[in-house]
Amino acid sequence: MAEPLSPLRRASLPALLPAWAMEEGRDAIARAFRFRDFSEAFAFMARVALLAEKHDHHPEWSNVWNRVEIALTTHDAGGLSERDIAMAAAIDALLPPDAMTQA
Repeated sequence: MAEPLSPLRRASLPALLPAWAMEEGRDAIARAFRFRDFSEAFAFMARVALLAEKHDHHPEWSNVWNRVEIALTTHDAGGLSERDIAMAAAIDALLPPDAMTQA
């Protein structure tokens, strides 16, 4: 079972994952992505799906045309855990430097 993040580790999240933000009303981090079109958004989701299987961590997400919104939390831990940090970093690594990532 995953352990919740310590207060010290939580405090490091803005520097560690600057594009991710705490999701209001719950113990989760979230990020919105915007792509040129639906095909790019869907291709990104397919790559994230493969990562999720590899990490055994499945994001909560939604897609509308060129936008993808992802939230990460570890249900077994009752909130954020190291698994969420690792998954967020892996998702960020999928993006090319010129990617549009603000929805």
